[in-house]
Amino acid sequence: MKVFITGGNGFLAHHLAVFLYSKGFEVHCSYRINVQKVTNAILNYHFLELTDVSSVNKIINNLRPEVIVHAAAMSKPDECENNHAICLLNNLTVTENLIKSAEKISAHFVYISTDFIFGEDGPHSETAIPNPLNFYGNSKLLAENVVKSSSLLHTIVRPVFIYGSQMEGMRSSFIQWVEQNLRLGKTIKVVNDQCRTPTFVEDICWGIEQIILLKKQGEYHLAGKDICTPYTMAITVAKVLGLNVQLIEEVNSSNFPEPVIRAKKSGLKIDKAINELNYNPHSFEEGVRKSFNN
Repeated sequence: MKVFITGGNGFLAHHLAVFLYSKGFEVHCSYRINVQKVTNAILNYHFLELTDVSSVNKIINNLRPEVIVHAAAMSKPDECENNHAICLLNNLTVTENLIKSAEKISAHFVYISTDFIFGEDGPHSETAIPNPLNFYGNSKLLAENVVKSSSLLHTIVRPVFIYGSQMEGMRSSFIQWVEQNLRLGKTIKVVNDQCRTPTFVEDICWGIEQIILLKKQGEYHLAGKDICTPYTMAITVAKVLGLNVQLIEEVNSSNFPEPVIRAKKSGLKIDKAINELNYNPHSFEEGVRKSFNN
């Protein structure tokens, strides 16, 4: 089966590409900035400016993938809050362009969304009423609505706070930031008043594979099973790696004034994925151990 993944230089997209390749899929990835090619060029990379409609149409028509996983996004909430027009271009217009191209070849469209479409009082189920607290969340919700209105077989996947191993040339996730600073003996300040259900990247990759194989339509939350705060996550990383927990300073979000509002109690419920996909995510500690081969 041929799969086309947007945002090949991103953390999730890169992990997903390698995972699906290992399962026998023919994988193609788009990118628009320098990307670290996987060893032995096992993946097919295509430079693509997703805002260029003609280029999008051309590559989709030429490749004719059975599945398109749209993982590319402008995903930093602060940047989205400060650049509404650019955010909408990258998160909404690009999705509209891809949907139109996908409709011409009847591809299964898998859209990677976010828990940011919801507000407080998490964890949230797939049937919870969206209530984004910032412009990033709003832009992703608008894109979700475009996907839902499509005639395509479509699936919306929502993760939370993705973490995992750092592949060569790829950016790190939160757990590597914690590790790197603690190994240098640096004190880090980490908030303890924001609850999340962090997602181990290998779990979401497995879940997406099942969605593709089972041709599932609708919305699926692919997150972790543990409710954690960034502070408790950092403590877990330190303990797993035998690093100094005394270097981790507990603070609250008021210590880090931001231009965006973030939910204090967020996270996603994963009952639907468990029941319909046999989704069985790792605990946060297990995910950390696998991420560091510990």
